[in-house]
Amino acid sequence: MALDTAIPRPEFLQVADAVAREKMIEREEVLEAMEMAMGKAGRQTYGQNKDIRAEIDRKTGAVKLSRWTLIVDDEALEDEETQMPIRIAQKIKPGIAVGEYIVDPLPPIDFGRIGAQTAKQVIVQRVREVERKKQFEEYKDRVGEIINGTVKRTEYGNLMVDLGRAEALLRRDECIAREAFKNGDRVRAYIYDVREEPRGPQIFLSRTHPGFLAKLFAQEVPEIYDGIIEIKAVARDPGSRAKMAVISRDSSIDPVGACVGMRGSRVQAVVAELQGEKIDIIPWSSDIATFIVNAMAPAEVSKVVLDDDDKRVEVVVPDEQLSLAIGRRGQNVRLASQLTRYDIDILTEAGESERRQEDFRKRSGLFVEGLDVDDVIAGLLVTEGYGSIEEIVDVDDEELAGIEGFDENISAELKRRAMAFLEQKDAELAQKRTDLGVEDGVVDLGYFTNAQLVSLGEAGVKTLDDVADLASDELIEILGEGAMDEETANAVIMAARAHWFGEEGEQPG
Repeated sequence: MALDTAIPRPEFLQVADAVAREKMIEREEVLEAMEMAMGKAGRQTYGQNKDIRAEIDRKTGAVKLSRWTLIVDDEALEDEETQMPIRIAQKIKPGIAVGEYIVDPLPPIDFGRIGAQTAKQVIVQRVREVERKKQFEEYKDRVGEIINGTVKRTEYGNLMVDLGRAEALLRRDECIAREAFKNGDRVRAYIYDVREEPRGPQIFLSRTHPGFLAKLFAQEVPEIYDGIIEIKAVARDPGSRAKMAVISRDSSIDPVGACVGMRGSRVQAVVAELQGEKIDIIPWSSDIATFIVNAMAPAEVSKVVLDDDDKRVEVVVPDEQLSLAIGRRGQNVRLASQLTRYDIDILTEAGESERRQEDFRKRSGLFVEGLDVDDVIAGLLVTEGYGSIEEIVDVDDEELAGIEGFDENISAELKRRAMAFLEQKDAELAQKRTDLGVEDGVVDLGYFTNAQLVSLGEAGVKTLDDVADLASDELIEILGEGAMDEETANAVIMAARAHWFGEEGEQPG
């Protein structure tokens, strides 16, 4: 028999409206929270294990309680409190199917003091969850923005910042050195992360992030905000010094001058916010050598030697510019390295010249000893860029004969001597490999040169089992950096293990 005993309760709707306005969430979400609370109170009256649900009429506020029972197959019955087998359900409601519900209206209940308190707790909890979800949705897309807030409290040096609609964390290590905030102080910071966690959204702020400096300039320089000038890279030593690389998309606008402003007004506004942090603004260049020279400012650079593969660069500066290039406690070169993403090694002109001469002497000595030539011929080979005897063997006859002062006869004789030297060296290495006890099985793998076999022997790797027991990184370390990649090292180790499986296969079953 249907029960229609719901009484209009307009005050429920008034409460929902008030909470929705106060928390700035949807009225429907508040009403759903109230329905959950009333359903919980109903379970306290009619049974905790039953599926009791409440429904609030959106026009009158009337509350209807009902018990919901899920219809399941006869053999799938697990909980008699919330489920009913299909054979019984069809007697009650012919034509009902598995997966549907039988809904039995229940008489309204008097919540009482305890029931009302329980309902209140559920509503508060649910509203808080909705509020947190709304906060996360609002702030998750604001990563990378600058935001203003008020210091609410300090916890172990970390600042809890009131943003008005949410609370954010400004950790001590994300604050600029020497700056101190008290409760109630206004603080300006950069949102660098927003995470959804069980206790609510966590908004993380920073005043040391490179993006904070970039965003401050975007606020001060209209050309950056409009996209005419682009900030390509930022490196900071927070509170002390920073470097920023900029480029203009309009050739008529000087990007550095625009960022500095009239009499330095724009850059000084940013410097004031960053507690006096000195800012070097440099022009960005797609040519990495030019960019590195700019990044080393205010030091002057005489020469740049790039190694793109290892992301390293040697910067040569005049002797009197060395301390300026390095900076106080290495600050200038460190920031330039962060800005360009290259490891920078600084040499003076005198130091670079001395090193070049030493390198020349070493290479010349190698050719004098290995090819049995005089200093003049060895010097010519080094001057032409040859650095090893292997290069002499591999070079074309015409190219070698084309060196000033050389002819075809000299070229042929140099190549003959180079080949003889390498053959003798290889024979010596082969003998040394034998003396070290490296087995022929390791040689037969076909992956190693005689020099590498000697390195293995000196490391105690002398048998196939020794090679098979290595990890790829261990093998690479023994052979030396660049001698073998990881994929090849794994192939070598698997080839060395092949005899294990062969032996197992030969064993009688």
